Amino acid sequence: MIKLIITEDQVILRETLKYIIEQKSDIKVVGCAGNGKEALQLCRELMPDIVLMDLVMPGVDGLEGTKLIKREFPDVKVLILTTFGDKDNVLRALENGADGYILKDIEPDDLISSIFNTIKGLGVIQEDILNQIISQIKSNYHNEPDAQDISHFSLTERERAIIKYITEGKSNKEIARFLSLAEGSVRNTVSGILIKLDLKDRVQLAVFGVKNNIA
Repeated sequence: MIKLIITEDQVILRETLKYIIEQKSDIKVVGCAGNGKEALQLCRELMPDIVLMDLVMPGVDGLEGTKLIKREFPDVKVLILTTFGDKDNVLRALENGADGYILKDIEPDDLISSIFNTIKGLGVIQEDILNQIISQIKSNYHNEPDAQDISHFSLTERERAIIKYITEGKSNKEIARFLSLAEGSVRNTVSGILIKLDLKDRVQLAVFGVKNNIA
């Protein structure tokens, strides 16, 4: 059973999220918080597996709340759920330790999938947000020195192809179609690549791909 805390200052939205999430019998909403400080206290009391975190809240906001939770409970996953999809907020959230970033217009089934994938350590980031970040990454590294030798990572041809598609902002579903693979196979390969390269999420993997000219 996955134990989840909802951190959202709007009561109606909080209750709606709780209803949607608890339709899955293997996810239990063990607590609700109105800001980051309350979420941290609930983590101390309830030891959840994951915190669903809004960004803009009174008192301690979601960015600071994420930092506080990850500092004290590094194994607790934090999935940002917000209306703000600009790259500055996304990057700040990831820098503070967030394990995923999705928007409130997400479909209920995709929200549930995002929770499960975050628990698995897959670094969930909504596709349009990821594309913004990748564009910025490419711009930042446009004039960087040539790529370093990465042969010691022993990346396979398939792994390099998947990294290439990730730097282009492709989803697992799209990558699976391009490579004639099952989506689950792509997902597992991405997880393996992250472990091999000691990276946290698709954003870091995209940075790696751009910096090392994997195309």
